[in-house]
Amino acid sequence: MSDNPLWDFALAVYGRPGVPAACLDLQDRLGQDVNLLLFAAWAGMACNADLPAEELARIDTAVAPWRDEVVRPLRAVRRRAKGEGDALYTRLKAAELEAERVQQDRLLALSGLTPAPGGGIALAAANLYRLVPEGDPALMALLAALATPPEP
Repeated sequence: MSDNPLWDFALAVYGRPGVPAACLDLQDRLGQDVNLLLFAAWAGMACNADLPAEELARIDTAVAPWRDEVVRPLRAVRRRAKGEGDALYTRLKAAELEAERVQQDRLLALSGLTPAPGGGIALAAANLYRLVPEGDPALMALLAALATPPEP
C-alpha cells in the first residue's frame, strides 16, 4: 500500500481482465487519459463522489501540462523502443509508470478526495460518462470489468 489510495486503486483495477485493453482503446482511439479515467472510477467507487463535468475539466486542465510534457513523450519513446532492446524498454516503461504515479499524486491532491463508504459502480459510471459518451464499447467493457469483483 502506498500513501496514495488512488494509485493503490489504479494498480489493483488495472490488473483486472479487460481493464488494460479498454483503457488503452479509449486512450488510443479517443485520446482519453487513462489516469483521468481511473481517477473518475476511483472517485465514484471508493470515494462516493459524483464529480461534475466542470470539476473533471478543472482537474484535467491542471494535470495536462505534466501529461503532455512528460507522460506522453515517455510513452512515445517507450513504444518506439519496443523490440530495440529489452533493457532500454524496461527502463523506459519504469520511467513512464513513475511519471503516471506522479500524475496520480497530483490528481489526488487537486481533488481533495478521500475514500468514503457508499460509493459504487453507478457513481463511477456517471463520472466516466462525463469523459466518454455513454454507449462507447470500450467504456462499456471498462464498466463491466470494474463491476466484476476482483479474483482472490
